[in-house]
Amino acid sequence: MAQRHVEKYSGFEIVIEVVAVGDCRVRIAQQTIQQAAYRFSTAWPRILPDGTRKRARLFSGFLSHYVIRDRYGRPGKGNDKGSVEGLVGWARRNFMVPLPRFASWDDFNAWLEEQCRKRQAAILRSHTETIGQRLQRDLQAMADLPPAPFEACEQATGQVSSQSLVRYQTNDYSVPVAYGHRDVWVRGYVDQVVIGCGGEVIARHPRCYDREDMVFDPVHYLPLLEQKIGALDQAAPLAEWDLPAEFQTLRRLMEARMIKAGRREYVQVLRLLESFGLEDLHVAVKNALRMGAIGFDAIKHLVLCQVEKRPPKLDLNVYPYLPRATVSKTSAASYLCLVSRGAA
Repeated sequence: MAQRHVEKYSGFEIVIEVVAVGDCRVRIAQQTIQQAAYRFSTAWPRILPDGTRKRARLFSGFLSHYVIRDRYGRPGKGNDKGSVEGLVGWARRNFMVPLPRFASWDDFNAWLEEQCRKRQAAILRSHTETIGQRLQRDLQAMADLPPAPFEACEQATGQVSSQSLVRYQTNDYSVPVAYGHRDVWVRGYVDQVVIGCGGEVIARHPRCYDREDMVFDPVHYLPLLEQKIGALDQAAPLAEWDLPAEFQTLRRLMEARMIKAGRREYVQVLRLLESFGLEDLHVAVKNALRMGAIGFDAIKHLVLCQVEKRPPKLDLNVYPYLPRATVSKTSAASYLCLVSRGAA
């Protein structure tokens, strides 16, 4: 709930001075029981037996950050929130009939925002101004946003294990192997888990609501696999890594050329994902296969060209500081010395 309020304030660039909180009963729709329980325990105020409300720590921090007051509706009394229930029903009838279909929740929310913005041009009954004009007048009476947005998340601390994992809410999340056995901080959002060390963010993972599960980012373990190349096929973090087919072709060609050294060079190519996106590296690998430039240096050059939007130049003219090698033609007379030595 706090995260949705933060997004709403950022969109309007204002702060509403009073937030009305409705019935605190949890409604589960299109979400797991674990997600609903997490949101209820960390965001919603609870109703005590005497009827008073006990704010959750996250919600109290949200109110303090924006310096706003809270007002609560009575359970089962939708009229305590003014026209909210009526607006929800109107939006459902006009925007969701027939039932729309979208690829993701982000696409659905973007479409709903577009419909709401179109409606700002409408003039309601008994009014002379459009909805957009009335909205601008209301925004002028509201407070400005604070310099930094509120972090709508649960914060915790932890320590990286010997397997480069950090435990948060019964699940383990990977971090780069360079941070082994170090103290870290964890921020648990509704949809993601962010892990940092000092002032640096070192890992981001989708939030997992299962129990005793491990969430890996294969890129975190590549520096270790480069040293222990024999474990490449048995490494658990890479077991479910679904890379494009061109990467397997590249590995096969590298191993056919240099065997163990080729396998290590393939891991070096994968380590480019530490600095570049998978889409850019995929394009570079395809270009390398097409050009027959099967090597780490060539692929690194190609991915740089892909990011910088410039044509690749795989020749020595790009590197004028390198010494030129002159190879002369072999003469048959050069082998006479070998014959003379054999006779001796």
